[in-house]
Amino acid sequence: MTVKESFGEHIKRLREEHKLPLRKVASVLDLDPSTLSKIERGERTANKEMLPLLAELFSKNEKELSLILFSDKVAYQLMEEENPNEILKVAEEKIQYLKNKNAKQGSLNLK
Repeated sequence: MTVKESFGEHIKRLREEHKLPLRKVASVLDLDPSTLSKIERGERTANKEMLPLLAELFSKNEKELSLILFSDKVAYQLMEEENPNEILKVAEEKIQYLKNKNAKQGSLNLK
């Protein structure tokens, strides 16, 4: 999956494709329309509690929306660093290491 648009841009595009006014989507999310507008413009970040509501509203996969949301958070944080690609590579390796470490700690050898 490759998504270059931000989470806010993605939500705005989905909203427009479904021909839903900002106020209706904001109502589903229990937000003020101005807050949703800021999310769409990238001035505020969405939170993970919005994902199931948006997935249902737009008939989208919640995991897909989650990937877009959290990749935004990572991308914006890494943009401020000098070597973002190297950081991502090391982080990916670290994730595998930690998963393996946790899996080994969670298994018991009952022999």
